[in-house]
Amino acid sequence: MTGPELKKLREDLGEAIGRKLTATDMAKLCGLPGAGGADTIRRWEVSGPSPQAAELLRVLAMASERYPILEKFDIFNRHDVPEKDRPARRLAFREQIRDDVRRRLG
Repeated sequence: MTGPELKKLREDLGEAIGRKLTATDMAKLCGLPGAGGADTIRRWEVSGPSPQAAELLRVLAMASERYPILEKFDIFNRHDVPEKDRPARRLAFREQIRDDVRRRLG
């Protein structure tokens, strides 16, 4: 994940949960300490996040319709899930991720 991709993700996640996210919010989502966390996010929005943060952010990105559901989380395209039920299940999954983002933000 590059810096500009992280910046775009902040916008997209904010849109998905219905509120604008600040650098401090993103620091909370990444588990960064309160003191200096927002500054770290701002640096990452230029240079890109650490590999560990990037992996976490890829998971949280699934809250937004603009990002794919990662293969290891895709339990919807299996043979035992009726095709007609798949869109509703994807939507419910994304809503669960949104709820997780909101919970992490407090």
